[in-house]
Amino acid sequence: MLTDDEYDYLFKLVLIGDSGVGKSNILSRFTTNEFNLESKSTIGVEFATKNVVIDGHTVKCQIWDTSGQERYRAITGAYYRGAVGALLVYDITRPPSFENVSHWLKELREHADENIVIMLLGNKLDLSQTSRAVPTEEGGALAETEGFLFMETSALDATNVDNAFATIFDEIYKIIPKKSAHDDSTSKNIGDRVVLRPPSIKGEEGEDMESRLKSRREEQKKAGGNCC
Repeated sequence: MLTDDEYDYLFKLVLIGDSGVGKSNILSRFTTNEFNLESKSTIGVEFATKNVVIDGHTVKCQIWDTSGQERYRAITGAYYRGAVGALLVYDITRPPSFENVSHWLKELREHADENIVIMLLGNKLDLSQTSRAVPTEEGGALAETEGFLFMETSALDATNVDNAFATIFDEIYKIIPKKSAHDDSTSKNIGDRVVLRPPSIKGEEGEDMESRLKSRREEQKKAGGNCC
């Protein structure tokens, strides 16, 4: 069994999209195979990790779940930096969440590497027979126009969740340099930003943000709160 510290590459991904589209449940379904019917909106940014094997190499996937709420935009902007992949999520039962994809794409392109791998995800596929409001064809057409990967998922019943992550990880793996994957902050190539060891994510006061987020989640658990 793989341990959390045994890996060859580290991929940082961000989950973006409107509040309530199911980003946190997509993340928990992939990392812990759990779904929370009473999931609350993410406050600021949360993250989770999972090790996967690609082409015989162990990849530690560090996935950041960013809040879709306007008041947290200033916080989440910094977390695009260093990301090699993005899952842009909308709710197939809520047309406004699909219409806002253009807004999220603009924000992503302002903050992220220009070569970041993007997948458009239409979530809540389990409601497709009763409440679908965004046709599959519309999502597919947008993805084709923009050059995205595309898939529809259901975090509730797990449909395509693992497949979506596997697909974007494979696409990222195809473009990383195979001889060297050392982090180089001066490089503008996405492959050079895939690292062999966890990055140190510093806040304005020099504090390790990753440790702060872990501590906050522990405090919320003790208080009986729900962060995702």
